[in-house]
Amino acid sequence: MTESVETSQRDLAVQLIERQGIMRLSDLKRRGINPATLARLVDEGVLQRPLRGLYEIAGAEVDIAHSLAEIATRVPKGVICLVSALQFHEITLQLPRTVWIAIGSKDRKPTIDHPPIRVARFGEKALRLGVNTHIIDSVPVRIFDPAKSIVDCFRFRNTVGLDVAMEALRMGWRSRKAKPDDIARYAQALRIWSVVRPYLESTVADEG
Repeated sequence: MTESVETSQRDLAVQLIERQGIMRLSDLKRRGINPATLARLVDEGVLQRPLRGLYEIAGAEVDIAHSLAEIATRVPKGVICLVSALQFHEITLQLPRTVWIAIGSKDRKPTIDHPPIRVARFGEKALRLGVNTHIIDSVPVRIFDPAKSIVDCFRFRNTVGLDVAMEALRMGWRSRKAKPDDIARYAQALRIWSVVRPYLESTVADEG
């Protein structure tokens, strides 16, 4: 009888994680999965723990969205920003090796080994504006919208590079994912309009 229960839990755990991509221990426990069952599946190489309290299928292909979901579970108040947000919105050609995450100016810096992260400290207004929540692998992930991400890259141009900000501006305009009015509104709110304005006007004039 015990073996039958164990088998049922094993099958259910694997099915759930295969379907959702990544799951928290707390969510699995709510579905009736015993932590000991999960530990055995990890020992057997069926599952792996990319981070403490998270489970995924061993050897599963990891993409950028999956990494964002992992980070969001560890830093729920953070917001995916800068080059990582651009990549999520497909308005950059950059392939960042780390995940950029914005936190408050006084928040404690998270300690995460994998996936590697880079932390950007934002003021209260900058951390609040333009935040959208996307569900990735059943995890709510907070990500700045395209227009806000572009403006932030201009704000952090000395860190990410002015060329990256300009590339995102052009790609955001061409794809219509970032409207000029939204870019202007964010730039004005964050007092960087004088920097962004000539690049925005030039892009709109050149691209038509």
